[in-house]
Amino acid sequence: MTGTDTDTGATGTTADEAQTATDGGTVEGDPDVEVGENVDGAQIESNPVDRRRRIERIGVALVGLLAAGMVVFIALDWLRRYPYADASPLLETLYTATGIDPAAGVAFDQFLIAGAWLDYFLGTEVFRYAFMWRSIATGVLIGVVAPLVGTYLVHRQMALIGETLAHTAFAGVAIGLLFNAATGWEGSLLIVALLVSIVGALAVQWLTERTRTFGDVPIAIMLSGSFAVATLLISWGRGSMSIAVDIEGFLFGSLSVVTAGGARLMALLSVAVVAIVALTYKQLLFITFDEQAARVARLNVTAYNTLLIVMTAVVVVGAMQVLGVILVAGMLVIPVAAASQIARSFRETLYLSVLFGQASILGGFTFAISQSLPSGGSIIVVAIAIYLIAVALSGRSGTAISVH
Repeated sequence: MTGTDTDTGATGTTADEAQTATDGGTVEGDPDVEVGENVDGAQIESNPVDRRRRIERIGVALVGLLAAGMVVFIALDWLRRYPYADASPLLETLYTATGIDPAAGVAFDQFLIAGAWLDYFLGTEVFRYAFMWRSIATGVLIGVVAPLVGTYLVHRQMALIGETLAHTAFAGVAIGLLFNAATGWEGSLLIVALLVSIVGALAVQWLTERTRTFGDVPIAIMLSGSFAVATLLISWGRGSMSIAVDIEGFLFGSLSVVTAGGARLMALLSVAVVAIVALTYKQLLFITFDEQAARVARLNVTAYNTLLIVMTAVVVVGAMQVLGVILVAGMLVIPVAAASQIARSFRETLYLSVLFGQASILGGFTFAISQSLPSGGSIIVVAIAIYLIAVALSGRSGTAISVH
């Protein structure tokens, strides 16, 4: 098996046939005639599948541009604060000599001005504030990386792992709160949650490979155990250290939870995840559909499995800010489930998952802001609506994606 697209279970079309149909290729019945070629003075029209693929690629490109714009905004928000200038005289001299920070501040202000105009036309009072742009930027990045990683998880029947790592991250938040209260450390809780979530991911991987139970049993144990630890630590901390915690913000998601540091962390993690998936696409695809064959082909399956589960932990911690612990797994699963209903190949599933994920984020934000509701629940409700529409339109009763 190679990194080519897979075929559809509904039609039995092979990967090579699907690639020919979707990439233009040749006219059906005449392998020597290219789509779009002049034949006897007539222009051969591209088929509907080719147009559909082109539209999907344009959509993914637009989402990529939007995500890149949000990364730029987060970078400007960081640079305008003269980062690390107090700790390094050399950096302070560099900022003064290059004028990076004033320029970053001016560019940052343009986002706020655009937000003020948006408020004027929409009759709102939210987009002129920097915290709202940080929340939107974080949400847009979540809409890219969560379905991207979730596509591999769903096809490996590991949908529950996202929920497990979200609960593990919640335990990390509890540990961070206690550590802050005990030591006076004022670092980000997300950093602690990220470390604990990665450790939890590695623990799940270790248990799955070394226990004689079904593969989802260690996941279920980690899910309930980590949440139990989190509730015990928070209850104990409230009673002994008088820790004030916004539990609802972490559980259900909130636009106000996203800090400047949290947005920067999400930007860095998103760039890393997209780069890793791009570099290891074929290997991850191989182990997703035929792990035994991947072992025979001498791929380091354990390493790639560990990489996938660690990326899941990274995405979960970043998405927890907007979606909350309870609902974060929905963005890993629901857009992928919707895409699988209408996609003809794994690559198309990947593209549609990102598009549906982005639509869920933007639609959920719109609904949450207009109705003053939590962002997490609003995003998941929109995602489910998209999934139901996809089910109604697909008419597919068999397996959505299979491997030839």
